[in-house]
This record gives sequence, C-alpha cells and structure tokens, in this order.
Amino acid sequence: MAFAERFGAVRVSDLEQGGSLRVMFPRPEPGEPLCAALANIGGGVAGGDELAISAHWREGAEAVVTSQAAEKVYRAVDHVPARIETRLTVAAGARALWLPQETIVFEGARLERGLDAELAEDSSLIACESLVFGRTARGERVETGRVFDRWRVRVGGRLVYADALELDGAVAATLDARAVGDGAVAVASLLMVAPDAEARLGPLRAALAPAEVEWGASAFDGCVAARFVARSALALRRALGSAVTSLSGRRPPRLFAF
Repeated sequence: MAFAERFGAVRVSDLEQGGSLRVMFPRPEPGEPLCAALANIGGGVAGGDELAISAHWREGAEAVVTSQAAEKVYRAVDHVPARIETRLTVAAGARALWLPQETIVFEGARLERGLDAELAEDSSLIACESLVFGRTARGERVETGRVFDRWRVRVGGRLVYADALELDGAVAATLDARAVGDGAVAVASLLMVAPDAEARLGPLRAALAPAEVEWGASAFDGCVAARFVARSALALRRALGSAVTSLSGRRPPRLFAF
C-alpha cells in the first residue's frame, strides 16, 4: 500500500492485496490522519505461512497503519516457522506510524519476523511491535516455542537502528527469570526516528512514569527507543498508548489503544 497527498488530503495512492491479507480504512476521527487497518482473514498464521507487508509514505504524507485485531501465531508442525516480513518506506517530509496490535504467540509456535524501514532525512517514523505469550485470561501459558524478531532502520541509507530478539526453547522459564522478564507474559519495542526525536525522551519518560509495566527508554542518533515487559497484555496496551500519544502529540487510533 502507498499513501500520497492529493487534492489537499492524504489518500491511498496504490493498493495490492492477496492471499489472507486485506486492508480496511476505518473513518478517522476529525482532525486525525488517514488510518489503514490490516486484517488477516485466515484467522492467524501457522508453521509454513509467509506474510509480506509493504507500506510506502510518499512525500509529505501522514498516515497510520494498524491492525483490525491481534495477530495469532499457532503451534508449528515439524518445527517449520511462520514468517512475517514488513517493509516501510518513508519519503521526504512524510510522517509514518506503524502501530499493529499485539501478536499472540501460542504454545509450540515458531515465528520469524522482520521489519525493515527506509527513511528520508527529514521524515519521521513511530513504530511499535508487541508480543503476548498465551491468552492469560484463559489460563494459557507458553512453555515452549521460538520467536525471532529483527529490526533494521535506515535514514538516508545509513543504518541508525538494529535490533534482534530471540526466545528459543523454554520460553516461560526464560521470561520468568528475574533479569529477563521477572514473570512477564508480554513484551514490546517502540521506536521513534525523527529529526527532533531525542527531545521527546523527557516527555516520554514522564508519560510512562505511572505505567503498571516495567520499561526503559533511551535516545541516540536521532532515535528514541523504548522496551516494555508486562505481566498483563492490557497493562502493556495502555502503556503503549500513553507512549505513542507522548511521541506523536495525538492519541493513537482506537483500534490500537483504549
């Protein structure tokens, strides 16, 4: 999908969809940017599934991409992973927000996920990805599985952010470790890349001070990066909503935060 300024407003300029992925466009609140909501009509992903998402913000465009519901990653058969690849391109003067709802990982799931972003020097990106291990309201606990989550972000062709998270094997035992998750069942990464990003660190920390999750945030090289671990998916969602509001100056779409 691609977004571009046309006739005084940001509109969808290109759209191609197939397989189990679809895009919907809920009506934004007055004064809010265009919103695109991804939907997986397959009901989730399992071992061997491969999803590819590409979103482009043309020059000067502002738009939010979220998801219609939380993604679900089911048990893998024969240790074959599910793969999700996302590519974001943000042109000069554009403002991009990549805010999908959480990915719920089930017992025995295997997921390999990658996010690659290319930004122009004067563009901005706020991106968030979160993982929830099991549906705690149903008493589920993910004892084993594998998750590999990779980020690469470049500005003007220069690598400014690289990150990788891997949980393999005894997922619950790893998250239970005090120095890792201290019993957490949900984790998230949040990144802002913008010319003024580093100035947002103080307000972000103030916004997160009352959050009922563990978090840490730092600023460097035109980026603000934050990590979250939580014992509740709802608490994590609320903390991320506060963080996105602080960084972007407006509330995220209702599909993402409530």
